[in-house]
Amino acid sequence: QVQLVESGGGSVQPGGSLRLSCQASEYTSRSKCMGWFRQAPGKEREGVAIIYTDSGHTYYADSVKGRFYISQDKAKNTVYLQMSSLKAEDTAMYYCAAKGTSGRWSDKSLYDYWGQGTQVTVSS
Repeated sequence: QVQLVESGGGSVQPGGSLRLSCQASEYTSRSKCMGWFRQAPGKEREGVAIIYTDSGHTYYADSVKGRFYISQDKAKNTVYLQMSSLKAEDTAMYYCAAKGTSGRWSDKSLYDYWGQGTQVTVSS
């Protein structure tokens, strides 16, 4: 059982930056793809960004391309999401998630492991 622990959420003004961290208890075949989803009140949970931990390949939602950057520290089993130029519409609960390598990265039903979530609020 892989456990995911997130940190780094908070409140920031529009245009600001935040960095989220997600530490996995271990890297296994079922956590080869790790990343972030978010869910705003009244909306579906959506994929934000993921990284394949073996290859380093990354994928981003169109809405965050050029503003968010996902990276990893394999020695620490940790994935990071650097968020810049934040907008009000980025406000949501952000969840770390992990799955194996098969299937579409943005399909939340394929993810086996989820963190508890960390709130990101962008407001003036």
